[in-house]
Amino acid sequence: SRPLFVVVVVGETARAANWGLNGYQRPTTPELAALPLISFQQVTSCGTNTEVSVPCMFAPVGRRNYDAARINGSESLLHVLARAGVGVHWRDNQSGCKAVCQGLPSDSVIALDPPGLCAAGRCLDAGLLHGLDQRLAQAAGTQLLVLHQIGNHGPAYFRRYPTDYARFTPACENDDLGRCTREEIVNAFDNALLYTDHVLASLIGKLQAHAERIDAAVVYVSDHGESLGENNIFLHGIPYAIAPSEQTNVPMFMWLSAGLRESTGINLACLQQRAQQPASHDHLFHSLLGLLDVRTTLYEADWDLFAGCRARPA
Repeated sequence: SRPLFVVVVVGETARAANWGLNGYQRPTTPELAALPLISFQQVTSCGTNTEVSVPCMFAPVGRRNYDAARINGSESLLHVLARAGVGVHWRDNQSGCKAVCQGLPSDSVIALDPPGLCAAGRCLDAGLLHGLDQRLAQAAGTQLLVLHQIGNHGPAYFRRYPTDYARFTPACENDDLGRCTREEIVNAFDNALLYTDHVLASLIGKLQAHAERIDAAVVYVSDHGESLGENNIFLHGIPYAIAPSEQTNVPMFMWLSAGLRESTGINLACLQQRAQQPASHDHLFHSLLGLLDVRTTLYEADWDLFAGCRARPA
């Protein structure tokens, strides 16, 4: 009887090694750390670049038994959900949805041009939240909103955050990483994570403000990681078979409103235990089907992170 509003945030180039919620020595996620989140500690990406990872994470079979032709030729999770009656919308602040939202409602931050957030053909990720309060006020039924970040897209990490978030200094402020020290590069990368932390915490705050009327959830996972000079490797995109862990280990967390936990019977303590075990992009498709209560023969309970922690009321 209450609207269900689920937000999936596809992060960009955020690596687990620098994620504060994963034990990084720097506080790169201070606002999220103050919230009741379930942070998954051992998450593996499907690819080392956006072109591979995005279609893969929205496919029923991703990195396991990997087959790029099958993934690109199959119906994405978003199309399955839309056919089931879920209101699906993709909002982009990066390089598009790689066909996973083809034919579905979508928009981009650059086209929306939110005041003070766009310049020189690029926008800050806070623009992803533009108009969200109005969308929540009008929400009905079951809704899935996908937000695709610019996140930590390199090499110009310093362009991904406003100056207020330049807390780790000196930070590299050059498009050519070769002109910066490794310390400066890491500082700029961590500043961009700080800004992502703020955007994600702001998103949860907006959902909490509508908690009396709407049940809500946030699922965040980065598309791939990044090398920051380990073994003299920078950026990402190395072939998966030989890619370093910095490019394939990514942060992921879930936030569930009290209303959603009550209506689904999801046990947070159980989910917290599950979060200490390995997970991957392959879990996203089936976990969202389970969370949104969509029944399909594509669903595999073994790949639903919520499956063992859910006890629906009779």
